[in-house]
Amino acid sequence: MRCPHCGTIEDKVIESRSLANGDSVRRRRECISCGYRFTSYEKIDERQFMVVKKDSRREPFDHLKLEKGVVRALEKRPISQMQIENLVNEVEDETAILSKGSREISTTIIGDLVMEKLAILDKVAYIRFASVYKHFNNLDEFIEEIKQVGVERPKT
Repeated sequence: MRCPHCGTIEDKVIESRSLANGDSVRRRRECISCGYRFTSYEKIDERQFMVVKKDSRREPFDHLKLEKGVVRALEKRPISQMQIENLVNEVEDETAILSKGSREISTTIIGDLVMEKLAILDKVAYIRFASVYKHFNNLDEFIEEIKQVGVERPKT
């Protein structure tokens, strides 16, 4: 680290402190040449995770966009905000793993992961999400999806 006072690159760390829930580190440093004390901050610089759309466009992964889609599917369902956040974080973590270091993943894989998680969490939310995600062409396709997930029809 270059001393802001004299410009030499030799210093020693006097104190380190974790900040922002461990996302960054604050370090107090002292220049060995002139004794000037200064503060540096360290944070992991992550490359932007890219999502490959069906038309081959690429856009940055948007955590809030994913969360908004899940929240819409779970609207008026007995699911806590913590469960929603866990589901979104699990999907985000799994997409990072599945991308195998390329930092790119298709929307199809993300959608499938969300559907898999929703099928376990809430079957009604799964059907809501599937009705938008799968673009059913007719009622028969929709009914077939309902049968596959195991949602029982209410008795009249």
